[in-house]
Amino acid sequence: MRRRAAALAVPFSVVLLASSACGAIPEKYQVPAFMRMDEQEIDERLPTVEGKPGEEPEVAFPDIAPPGEQISGVVRPGDEEEIIRADDTLLVDIVDYQWSGKGEAEKTNSTYETDTPFLLQLNQVQEELSGVLVNQAVGAQVAFVLPGPDPAQAEAQGMEPQEGDTVSIVEVRDRYGKGDTVEGEQQTDGGDGLPTAADAGAAAPEIKIPKETDPPKKLEKVELIEGDGPETEKEQQLVVQYTGVRWDDGEMFDSSWKQGGTPFTFPLGQGQVIEGWDEGLEGVKVGSRVMLVIPEDQAYGKEAEESGQPAGTLVFVVDVLGAVNPPPPPEEEKSEEGGDSGDKESKDSEDKGGEGSEG
Repeated sequence: MRRRAAALAVPFSVVLLASSACGAIPEKYQVPAFMRMDEQEIDERLPTVEGKPGEEPEVAFPDIAPPGEQISGVVRPGDEEEIIRADDTLLVDIVDYQWSGKGEAEKTNSTYETDTPFLLQLNQVQEELSGVLVNQAVGAQVAFVLPGPDPAQAEAQGMEPQEGDTVSIVEVRDRYGKGDTVEGEQQTDGGDGLPTAADAGAAAPEIKIPKETDPPKKLEKVELIEGDGPETEKEQQLVVQYTGVRWDDGEMFDSSWKQGGTPFTFPLGQGQVIEGWDEGLEGVKVGSRVMLVIPEDQAYGKEAEESGQPAGTLVFVVDVLGAVNPPPPPEEEKSEEGGDSGDKESKDSEDKGGEGSEG
């Protein structure tokens, strides 16, 4: 994301990323709670938006000075039947603006231009940010106004005084809820020397290991349901449901279905999951259900038990619910003092998920 940290307030998109990774808004950006509006009452200080869903909106700012306080409101209601819940993972597009004066604003960032929407786990974001989105319909657009730092505080930190407020327009493109599974009829249960996994509807598939059969020495992938979405690519953020068992005893050791059904997200091909996942889930069409039979050397290795991980060959059934393009690399800029003002996205140390998905 391109911006001058010395001159601009932190955009909502950056606060979202920090909140999603840490579960808290950085203390210096905590301000009074958002003003919440119902459908009949919209704060006149918020900008107006026009345009078609899924396209970058045309934003018009009122002919007033930036309010200098934190406010938010729904500027366009959603038009889909799906309602956003507090424990959803959302796919959102964001446009950031710097509102400097009466009707004057400069666009500083747009996920529409880069085709890199954010995956936002609402239960990892404080209510000050997530509350205005909950109970809205998918497709809703929400405007957030974030004030700049106090001039005295900025001066004390060696920053240039902030002129105006940061404004972000957030559009909810899609949602992934608890217990979501892929659609479509299962074409095969597996078998022929490999495990079977019958379709159990919304429940976790029951994986059965063939008796008196040695596990394969190489990674095996069986497409149980063929999706109709685009093929997954390295570096994309995947959204999946999964369940995993050991070949040796057929015992389940990890499952997103059994952990409340909250979809698991991870970057593909970045070594943040076991090698068998990185290799086996690349090139899979979104909307597919696949069974992966992963040999020990592509799972947790011979010393798995010593580190508390499942040993031997592992078998997973994975529903690929979504795949999101990675954000473009940040363009680093130098401040007037010569310092580096480029931002780097923080990584969550727990981003690897449960046992069955850790690298």
